[in-house]
Amino acid sequence: MKSSNPILRSNAFSAQSIGSTHSEKMTVKGTALKGLLLLMLALVSALWTWQKFFISKNPQDIISFMFLGSIGGFIFAIITTFKKEWSPITAPIYAILEGFAIGGISAFFEAQYPGIAIQASSLTFGTFTIMFGLYSSGIIPVTEKLKIGITAAIGGIALIYFVSFIMGLFGSPIGFINNSGPIGIGFSLLVVGVAAFSLLLDFDLIKQAEKQGAPKYMEWYGAFGVMVTLVWLYLEILRLLSKLRDRKN
Repeated sequence: MKSSNPILRSNAFSAQSIGSTHSEKMTVKGTALKGLLLLMLALVSALWTWQKFFISKNPQDIISFMFLGSIGGFIFAIITTFKKEWSPITAPIYAILEGFAIGGISAFFEAQYPGIAIQASSLTFGTFTIMFGLYSSGIIPVTEKLKIGITAAIGGIALIYFVSFIMGLFGSPIGFINNSGPIGIGFSLLVVGVAAFSLLLDFDLIKQAEKQGAPKYMEWYGAFGVMVTLVWLYLEILRLLSKLRDRKN
């Protein structure tokens, strides 16, 4: 098994990578419940940051929380990835921190494009529901070719973002990533599509992990991995909608 999500690698659930055996085993239902809890934690911290911004109207009031959430979320994502047995503690902390970051980013976008946050949220959860339905019904089978294709696509996207970041340090980032022209919008559509299909691979890997008898605490790790994909999907949809808004103006 392979997943396009670096968090949910196939060997993440193997007995060798875990290094121990447990009497209680991971289940898809348990993973779903923990995923719901992580989502609620992220929503609470995101709404708190959002409300703070729109009450004060001062970006400085939330910038510190955005940086705390972004940097702290990244740190706890790394910790969770390498210390999977800590995921019952680190995954909720990651969710709270990521909520701060998402809430702040969403507030800034909302101030410039009224109504965009609720549109992005609705499209994200709608996409999640559709992809879960497609996976559950078997309409789109998760084949090895699909896994390789999505993994390669993510690698290409990551490379483009990395090159753009490096070029940006010298004052010349890759323009089409952020512009609202046809190429920029097309690129965002591609990234959103890849992120959406990554959910299929995440669902499949969690299902296979249940069959392999992964330990109970891996439910937290599986939920954390899906949330990483959801955060990515939401931010890319937010970027896409902002480009479409700019193009209309």
